[in-house]
Amino acid sequence: MNERTLPGRGAADQAAVAITVKAFDKRWLRSIARRRRIAYVWGRVGGRTVASPNKRETQVMHVEKTRTPSCDGKAQVSPTSAGVDSLRYPDIADLMSRLHFVPEEGRIWLDDQRMVLIHTGAVGAMRRELIESLGIDAARGLLTRMGYNSGARDAELARKVRPSNSVTEMFAVGPQLHMLEGITAVEPVRLEIDVERGKYYGEFIWKQCSEDEEHIRIYGIGAEPVCWTQIGYASGYTSVFMGRPILYREIECRALGQPHCRIVGKPVEEWGETAADDLRFMQAQSFSQGLSASVAQRAPEVSSPSAAPAPTAFGDDNMVGASPGFNAVCHMLRRVATTQATVLFLGESGVGKEVCARTLHRISNCSAGPFVAVNCAAIPEQLVEAELFGVEKGAFTDATKSREGRFERANGGTLFLDEVGILSMTAQGKLLRALQEGEIERVGDSQTRRVNVRVVAATNLDLRDEIRAGRFREDLFFRLNVFPITVPSLRERREDVPVLLNHMLRKYGQRHGRVVTGFTGRALDALLSYDWPGNIREMENIVERGVILAPDRGAIDISHLFTSGEQINTALFGIGTDGSLMASKMLDRDQAGAADGEIDRVTRKVNHLLLGLGDEQASTSLDDIETALLKSAVQRAQGNLSAAARTLGITRAQLVYRLKSRGLRI
Repeated sequence: MNERTLPGRGAADQAAVAITVKAFDKRWLRSIARRRRIAYVWGRVGGRTVASPNKRETQVMHVEKTRTPSCDGKAQVSPTSAGVDSLRYPDIADLMSRLHFVPEEGRIWLDDQRMVLIHTGAVGAMRRELIESLGIDAARGLLTRMGYNSGARDAELARKVRPSNSVTEMFAVGPQLHMLEGITAVEPVRLEIDVERGKYYGEFIWKQCSEDEEHIRIYGIGAEPVCWTQIGYASGYTSVFMGRPILYREIECRALGQPHCRIVGKPVEEWGETAADDLRFMQAQSFSQGLSASVAQRAPEVSSPSAAPAPTAFGDDNMVGASPGFNAVCHMLRRVATTQATVLFLGESGVGKEVCARTLHRISNCSAGPFVAVNCAAIPEQLVEAELFGVEKGAFTDATKSREGRFERANGGTLFLDEVGILSMTAQGKLLRALQEGEIERVGDSQTRRVNVRVVAATNLDLRDEIRAGRFREDLFFRLNVFPITVPSLRERREDVPVLLNHMLRKYGQRHGRVVTGFTGRALDALLSYDWPGNIREMENIVERGVILAPDRGAIDISHLFTSGEQINTALFGIGTDGSLMASKMLDRDQAGAADGEIDRVTRKVNHLLLGLGDEQASTSLDDIETALLKSAVQRAQGNLSAAARTLGITRAQLVYRLKSRGLRI
């Protein structure tokens, strides 16, 4: 059984992992073999392949159920060929080979994601606690968003595992992982995918679902579907895969007394008003919009320039997202909104701190008052006092009339101080007094005015570092840092990328009068893997650029997006140690694994020789030992031959001679 080499694991560890996974495979396959199989027929739209200059394909899967004898025999499968449920799905070996059990470290890995095995009874007990302590609606929302996050993470694995397969085989990673993780048996009924046009329709049957089994065990048959976590999983997986918000609804459920669960998934806007109740469970708070800021409006075939302007993710009323980081910010905003506490928003540039500040004002007790935003970076040091506190007539040469400052204009409302970290020390001192006393004094005036202002500040700097560097007052920091909220970067909330892309596509299509159908598959791969150093602001620019450059009624490709020197992860290929073609990352692992394997082999043989273990045929030659030493020294020195030579106690010329004589690359 071939196992992926885990970094830092010895041969004994690898053997333990292989034995554990093989035992797991046997148990899994025995359960799969008892299930009824179905046959499906693959087809094209209209019985043909729909092609465009950028090679778009639309694939449709129709499923026809047939009764076949169950298979009672035992099956033993190697990851190189594991035809689990092969009548419905592609070979599952590529997924099984990424599942690793490491009991000595207490870890289970699915690719690079850590997993856990939990008793379904414990999950049911937690579900009951949530329902009874929070209420059924709050518990359903929490479990739905948890499932959405899980599905979004699995979607990142889909294109990585099957990059060269058809879009339907690539999409099948989700249902197969759902079964591999022991959640439910998934039977596809109908699946239509067109990534570039953003068209999706999926209908599936769930059997032996663990979630409804636990709910029925505790509460019995009810009046509403209960597979909340799995609906969230399906929505999260498909949304990330498609690059736009997809919502699933459970139209049949065993908790309703029906024989199995049936789900249907479509883009959010295609559901119309019927999805409003389901969508609210994607919202962490009522002021956020969950998956979409536009629910009632049904999307046309393609974005029409003449269509009514759609809400976007960046208006005051449209905080959109479903990631854990986004939901955490929403919960913090809700907690502090009804107080008068000073709030400090922290986070990188472009993450949406001002959007959060405007939302905080809108849901606060002072929402009837004004919201005044001040960009501290744009005010010259000499004018800071006049801008913040106002000017009295005659205070200086050009003061021909009295003028209110920002504090007075924000009286009864919220004053937002953006980029507060770059204020000069003098300006910081004047701001500190206004915050402490709640009083201001106009420039050139002797009268003190009281103001009722809630101050909200934001910065992309680490203020503690600024304090240590002597650029920010510590007393002002403590005055502002009453209730800090860190807004996560886009790298930390990748689950929200499809939602944001969908809104931006509509926003800029309408603004520029362009009809763009969506994103190509490789464009979505690049957008999901890009690090986004400029966060949402950079995403706006890139999507707007793509809308402008994309062909009319066509899809945005990768060449339309990254045209300004952005660094993206491109897939380069090379020849592996076995002569096969593989991606550059896998090539590095393959070569490193081969080198480590050779060193381990030589080390084991030398130890056996020195300790008198094993037979005489297991010994190795001096030439093999010297070759292994040379390779190890050069590798440890990271290619520096002089350093490697010093490690071995020889000259550089001697090292070069030995490397050349063995045909090793210098």
